[in-house]
Amino acid sequence: MHIRTIAFCTAGFLMAGLSQAVAASDFPHYWDGREHVAKPDLSTVERIRFVTTVDYPPFNFVDASGRISGFNIDLVRAICNELNVTAICQIEARPWNELQQTVENGEAEAIIAGLKPTTALREKFAFTAPYMRLPARFVTLKETALAEPLADKLENKVVGVVAGSVHQAIFADYFPKDRWVGYPTRELMLKDLLDKKIDAVFGDGSDLSFWIGSPEAKNCCTFAGGPYIAPQFLGDGMMIATTTKNTDLVDAFNFALKSMEEKGTTSELYLRYFPVDFY
Repeated sequence: MHIRTIAFCTAGFLMAGLSQAVAASDFPHYWDGREHVAKPDLSTVERIRFVTTVDYPPFNFVDASGRISGFNIDLVRAICNELNVTAICQIEARPWNELQQTVENGEAEAIIAGLKPTTALREKFAFTAPYMRLPARFVTLKETALAEPLADKLENKVVGVVAGSVHQAIFADYFPKDRWVGYPTRELMLKDLLDKKIDAVFGDGSDLSFWIGSPEAKNCCTFAGGPYIAPQFLGDGMMIATTTKNTDLVDAFNFALKSMEEKGTTSELYLRYFPVDFY
């Protein structure tokens, strides 16, 4: 895999392009406004290199010009700008199976690629607070939209899920008395929703948001009810990881994430990459 590195020292990578007005969004708040997070002194830090992959759009991908792009990439730029360390920030693409080793051996300082903080990984890595959670959502035809509480409205309805997926497990756990149909593929499931063979689908909200806004959906559908965070199934959310020796960086990233949430920067980045709000 060809490795591309972006240094953030040029003016073109600064966050000046973010407008000060934040579009309306239900993007959640992850920080208690009363919680104080101190800004660590990074004056002795010579480099902050992030590593990611390029196979998880819209979070990480290579754009038409061959540059690393995506929500995570712009989030890193915003973090570095918030901490006034843009000149020493870099981001590099590596294969997924090289990310942990790259940070452990000192070739990079942080991973931003959706690494899940398992118990085993927490022995080696320190993680920031979550900067995004990917909820499960229901989608229905606009003409038959359902409102919360959905538990009262799914009786006699048939819900499509991808067979064997975590979303099937969530639905079976949260709605044990309601009917679901398992599909071998997402495409077949969504086709049956369009053909009115099922009443709703239940799946990854971020993925479904792109389908809702796509030509394939034919302006047919909408989210129904609210987001299901389900941490026991979906984990604690997307975080940045460093080694346990780099906890000062975790503190710095958390300071930046809290500040960016208060300013609306994270919410604006979210709407830039997810125009159909999945919260």
